Amino acid sequence: LILEKKKKFKKTKMSETPKESVQEYKNDENVKKIDKVVTMEEDEKVIYEERVKLFRFDTERKEWLERGFGAMKFLQHKDNDKKIRVLMRRDKTLKVCANHYISPLMELKPMDGQDRALLYFTPADFADEEAKKETLAVYFKDVDSKGKFKESFEKAQATIKG
Repeated sequence: LILEKKKKFKKTKMSETPKESVQEYKNDENVKKIDKVVTMEEDEKVIYEERVKLFRFDTERKEWLERGFGAMKFLQHKDNDKKIRVLMRRDKTLKVCANHYISPLMELKPMDGQDRALLYFTPADFADEEAKKETLAVYFKDVDSKGKFKESFEKAQATIKG
């Protein structure tokens, strides 16, 4: 009986897809076509963008852990120009690795021994979907990029202060 069942199944390569399955998928009424992906950035304008590497300090392990590599943006809300947030997504996965508002109380500090890095503390980063206090280090490709970041960050703080 077992031998008979094995004969009924045809071996297929992983790259081959049975035509019936594809047709069944196309005709499935439960599958919805997505016209537009909502990123929650639609009501914001980009005022700064730079590719950086982001690290966070793990207080338990007492070491720097990489958060990701990708484009860090400062996004200003279109209706309320005093709301400016930092958003960064990892390059390939587009997973959020930084998401917090800029505050006038935040202070950028140089990182010891690194001429291309800056440190700052955020009281509520929502990268993991819940607010967490984080000490972040932003590592830049060159000193000029670091200067542009610092200038944009301080300009954003001045805008928030009014």
